[in-house]
Amino acid sequence: MAESTHFYQTFQPAHYDLFLDIDRGNKLITGQTTITGHATTATIALHQKYLKVTAVTAGDDPVPFTLDDAAEAVRLTLPQAGDVTVTLTYTAPLTDTMMGIYPSYYKLNGERKQIIGTQFETTAARQAFPGVDEPEAKATFSLALKFDEQPGETVLANMPELRVEDGVHYFDTTVKMSTYLVAFAFGDLQSKLTTTASGVQVGVFATKAHQAKELDFALDIAKRSIEFYEDFYQTPYPLPHSWQLALPDFSAGAMENWGLVTYREVYLTLDPDNTALELKQRVATVIAHELAHQWFGDLVTMKWWDDLWLNESFANMMEYVAIDAIEPDWHIWESFQTGDVPAALQRDATDGVQSVHVQVEDPAEIDALFDGAIVYAKGARMLVMVRALLGDDALRKGLKAYFEAHQYGNATGADLWAALGAASGLDVGAIMTSWLEQPGYPVVTAQVQAGHLVLTQAQFFIGAGVNADRVWQIPLNANFAAPTLMTAATLDLGDYTALRQAAGKPLRLNVGNNSHFIVAYDETLSQDLLAQVATLDAIDQLQLLQDARLLAEGGKQSYAAVVPLLKQFADTRANVVYAALYQAAVNLKKFAQPKTPAEAQLKQLFDQLSAAQVARLGWQSQAGESNDDLLIRPYALAAAVYAENPAEQAAAHAITAAVADYAELPADTRAYLLINEVKHYGSVALFDQLLAAYEATSDPSYKEDLAAALTNTPDPALIARIVTAFEDATIIKPQDLRSWFRGVLANPQGQQAAWDWLRTEWGWLEQTVGGDMEFPTYITVVARIFETPERLAEFKAFFEPKLKDQAVTREIIMDTKVIEGRVALIAADQAAVTAAVANAL
Repeated sequence: MAESTHFYQTFQPAHYDLFLDIDRGNKLITGQTTITGHATTATIALHQKYLKVTAVTAGDDPVPFTLDDAAEAVRLTLPQAGDVTVTLTYTAPLTDTMMGIYPSYYKLNGERKQIIGTQFETTAARQAFPGVDEPEAKATFSLALKFDEQPGETVLANMPELRVEDGVHYFDTTVKMSTYLVAFAFGDLQSKLTTTASGVQVGVFATKAHQAKELDFALDIAKRSIEFYEDFYQTPYPLPHSWQLALPDFSAGAMENWGLVTYREVYLTLDPDNTALELKQRVATVIAHELAHQWFGDLVTMKWWDDLWLNESFANMMEYVAIDAIEPDWHIWESFQTGDVPAALQRDATDGVQSVHVQVEDPAEIDALFDGAIVYAKGARMLVMVRALLGDDALRKGLKAYFEAHQYGNATGADLWAALGAASGLDVGAIMTSWLEQPGYPVVTAQVQAGHLVLTQAQFFIGAGVNADRVWQIPLNANFAAPTLMTAATLDLGDYTALRQAAGKPLRLNVGNNSHFIVAYDETLSQDLLAQVATLDAIDQLQLLQDARLLAEGGKQSYAAVVPLLKQFADTRANVVYAALYQAAVNLKKFAQPKTPAEAQLKQLFDQLSAAQVARLGWQSQAGESNDDLLIRPYALAAAVYAENPAEQAAAHAITAAVADYAELPADTRAYLLINEVKHYGSVALFDQLLAAYEATSDPSYKEDLAAALTNTPDPALIARIVTAFEDATIIKPQDLRSWFRGVLANPQGQQAAWDWLRTEWGWLEQTVGGDMEFPTYITVVARIFETPERLAEFKAFFEPKLKDQAVTREIIMDTKVIEGRVALIAADQAAVTAAVANAL
């Protein structure tokens, strides 16, 4: 699809009147859409997908039309160009694809029930009503909704309900907005409401399968987030309400529909009496992310999907800014360092990775853009760099100007940089172009050469990569005298001895770990740094482990060099350090095949790395523990479970056996307790009990723990039962299937069964979740686990014939390289790593 075919160029909608009659029983939508707008030519096209258009009029007169399903269009021939009102009458199916208008299923008191909701991003509004389904085509919308209503049902939409007449619910006209942000829902819902200081009504809605108290946490976070953003952006929330709705079936994590934000249940509802701190933080940041979008993405929207990062990267940064402000004791930026940062660094080191800003036109390609590690995590890291360079005062001043200039309209990245540049006096665009338009990131090598401290930058690759001589404008954040930005391939900082004496400490680059690069210190600099490692703060120590791991992944040093580092940090009290240690240790697993002496030795190392922490913290939290303690415990227990320490196995079994209902187990350790139980004390009866609990519970956190345990079974017959359930939506919802599939694939006893299922049932999978942005990530899941030449050959044999499918092309190419790089790394480093692990014991 060339840019010249954007439908907005020939028809600019101003207002939609949407009438939708939804018959849940027959899964049928009957609709009538009236659009007022301006046609620049007499021949125009509107988007439609799966719609059966029966009549089109302009004014009161019928007009000829043709359906072009290949282009997802209905083409109209108007009497003439100019201002026009067109009305289209149509029917459409209500499907189970979690896109467009669809039912969500849940159980209440054993009865299967449903609510109806919507998901229109990226290009699924056209499945609900005809229109110009492009971000630039902003218009106002008046919604009239009729359905087979049951007593007591709740109806929600972007705007408040005005009235009900003859069974039709009429909603207030929206502000000017993009089609993909239109949303509504109805069903048997419960709610809790509050009001912000500025008068915005805030509500949290969920099915009645949840306890009322499960809505409290989200309501509090949503209210305080909106109040924070109104102050930070210096721009009022522009709608009368902000509804947060948990949908039992939802393909993404959450969606920022203006005024009616939709969520997976696990990212909105939680039990305040038994939820892990990590999950509370995750729920809070997801809510803050979606509410950040109410301004950045909804009020001002990207002009086209190539600037998707404008929406997502910014909201990803702001979720941390907001939660850090309203829950300062959480130190939430540490979660950014242990989650988003390593994800971005790992993904962005593969040759062929997309840049943050990507040219895109085809709808299939648009959905493939949602690479979380790039558009969300890397993009957020770019903006963290900008924030560090500008400071919050200039950032807020620039954002206020940006919102004022573009509110209810569209913008590009250049518009944002112009506003921030005017506020700060910096050429922000020039700095950011090198980061947003170029894929990948640099490794800065610091060396002492002929007495001088010399820095060089070059693109860093994990696996094979072609050096394109890319150069970035790098904020160095050095603790030695150095320029703010490194803008050339090489930089001579001068006499090293003088610099070292002036600084009084070892050289550190990227202090704070906020810039998107890693550092390779030469032997002189590295030894100086390691000699004083105990004096480094937690982020510095995290960064040391992070960069060492990545340099090993990229073949810049042997992975064997990482092993001795781990014990130095095993007794840390800082979660960020232990998280980095655990990630590095987990990456050693690829060098130790199951049931080999090398694996047995690696398990001993895991035992040594976790023993002190498990002894200190135990399996159950105690009063007065720090947040770091609460966050370290899951990593330490995961390591202990892998290590198969007999004493810890018995301790965990005793705790599990002491409860009548596994839901009562402490949420922060429940998954590890149940995994231990399944792996070492398992039986068919236990499996049946856990599976029944999975089907019965409405607690999404408990469901995740049960799935993690069940997929760890070593019993081939029970694995076969799980694989059979993959296609039974009454047991495993399509939204949850990927995590179940990953669990079985990662289980050495289940890998073959899961891989065979994927290859045999790819057509079913594509039909079930193929229209959804999560679909390509099934390929990513496989690539993260496969590590042998045989599996690589099988991967290529299955996926290479699918390269012409634009929805998965990029993922197949990328993930082939990921597996190839891992196979080569294992071949090169396995012997040295095995020896290093043995020496560390």
